Amino acid sequence: MVVKLTQKEQMLLQDLKSHEEWCIKKYTEAQNRASDPALKQTFGELLSHERQHLETVNQILAGNVPSMNQSSQNAQTGQNSNTLWGGPAKGQNPTSATKAVQSDIDLCQDLLNNEKYVSSVYDTVIFECEQKEIRDALNHIQKEEQQHGEKLFKYMKQHGGYNVQ
Repeated sequence: MVVKLTQKEQMLLQDLKSHEEWCIKKYTEAQNRASDPALKQTFGELLSHERQHLETVNQILAGNVPSMNQSSQNAQTGQNSNTLWGGPAKGQNPTSATKAVQSDIDLCQDLLNNEKYVSSVYDTVIFECEQKEIRDALNHIQKEEQQHGEKLFKYMKQHGGYNVQ
């Protein structure tokens, strides 16, 4: 389906595009810096989702409403994977392990803050879009962004970096 975007929709989607590019940059850096191999893998999976989000936003900017079938399958695999993260790597002493875990928690905190912000940007753009199909596609991405935040939260909580009282 081909759509004609309003000037406001174009402006908001361009802004959203820049946020997705930033997410890609942040997840790439985090994947390179993480100590925990399972966390590196999770960052890689989330990075892949962010690239798909950018592609969807680019499709919409080009006037095409993307098919949500492929994205729905990706969301399900991301939603059903309950990665359990291990402790310190074999051979690491407790002090360096503690520093490594804290560094990984700091990466997660930074990314969680980013996901919270990006989700709120999607919220604004969704309310400003005229076509239901575009709102639905963006709503789908927003849900995935919230799932990313949940994964980050769970890692932090499991490693003592997010105290829920």
